[in-house]
Amino acid sequence: MRNGANGPLSGAVIAVAGAGGPAGRAALMRLAEAGATVIGADNDPQRLSEAVDAARYASGGASVTGDTVDLLDLQSTRDWAAHIEKDFGRVDGLVHLVGGWRGSETFTKTSLDDWDFLELLLVKTVQHTSLAFHEALQRSERGRYVLISAAGASKPTAGNAAYSAAKAAAEAWTLAMADFFRKAGGAEGPTSAATILVVKALVHDAMRAERPNAKFAGFTDVKDLAEAIEDVWSKPAAEVNGNRLWLTEKP
Repeated sequence: MRNGANGPLSGAVIAVAGAGGPAGRAALMRLAEAGATVIGADNDPQRLSEAVDAARYASGGASVTGDTVDLLDLQSTRDWAAHIEKDFGRVDGLVHLVGGWRGSETFTKTSLDDWDFLELLLVKTVQHTSLAFHEALQRSERGRYVLISAAGASKPTAGNAAYSAAKAAAEAWTLAMADFFRKAGGAEGPTSAATILVVKALVHDAMRAERPNAKFAGFTDVKDLAEAIEDVWSKPAAEVNGNRLWLTEKP
């Protein structure tokens, strides 16, 4: 375990949306071990509490807290961003890990109910978190908005039309925020950044335990994803702003 007090993110205040899932847990732990004050959000209080407790334990009692937030409500999301900045004096990052998947056997069998579901989880939450946090991130000297996306957004398959379209929409929205940061930086370049980490799919220890013979080819372990998330802060804003950082092979 690293010494968070002297870690690369010492002093940073980072919010994690979708903190209760496996990827969220890994991100909470990694960011806290790197020295950040981490505030997780999830719509499931029990899952969030377990994730926060695990991160606190793993990082030796580092500053990790959790808020139950309805990210499908813009005002609730704005209130969350405002209270973080008020309580901690700054916001240096928002990591978007709200996920979900639905697919079909064929394109013809695609259900538009799947789109309605995924549009809320994968697009609306990006819209709300970006609109709520972008000004605070711009005020930071190292503000970062990190979206986790999927390779399917660039090369959709027939059975993943709804999922891929939602991911592509989320990417486009994030790139628009990157343009905001670029313009705000003027001639000297951006000081904050919006970036996209692209995976094929994610895997974690419980999945491997359930399917011991599966190879999960091309999948990204949630711990490796968490390391890549931390690494976004180690690079200049201009290097990551508006870019897709691939953690799997490009399709």
